[in-house]
Amino acid sequence: MKAQKLQRTQKLNISIEKAWDFFSSPMNLADITPPWLDFRVMSEVPDRMYEGMMVQYKVHPFAGMPVWWVTDITHVKEPYFFVDEQRKGPYALWHHEHHFKETDSGVLMTDTVHYILPFSCITQPLMGWYVAQKLDTIFNHRAETLKRLFL
Repeated sequence: MKAQKLQRTQKLNISIEKAWDFFSSPMNLADITPPWLDFRVMSEVPDRMYEGMMVQYKVHPFAGMPVWWVTDITHVKEPYFFVDEQRKGPYALWHHEHHFKETDSGVLMTDTVHYILPFSCITQPLMGWYVAQKLDTIFNHRAETLKRLFL
């Protein structure tokens, strides 16, 4: 099954250094995640991520049922981009690129997510629209929260 793609771009009126400081801290992810996911970092993490770092989370995406999510930070080029990939969690594939580009008036942040649902031959036709809608809701919440934090 072909991977689905979600891409979002947002302008932040902050320096690239401030953007990197915020997004390179795994603990800040909870602050920009919708409350209904009850997102929690379960592993001890340093203040800043590094290539090869594994982070364990617990989320509640389906009717309050907990799901463990393990993320591997596979690529880091400070302060321009990093990539996280799911090693354990609700997707068969989750590859999330975070790009930061300095502009005259701040930072252009681009998120690109490629994902595949488990048992995608069955789940994509049945639930693909629902998952895409939920991801849109999550990234909309994130955009609004970042706007409030950094505008």
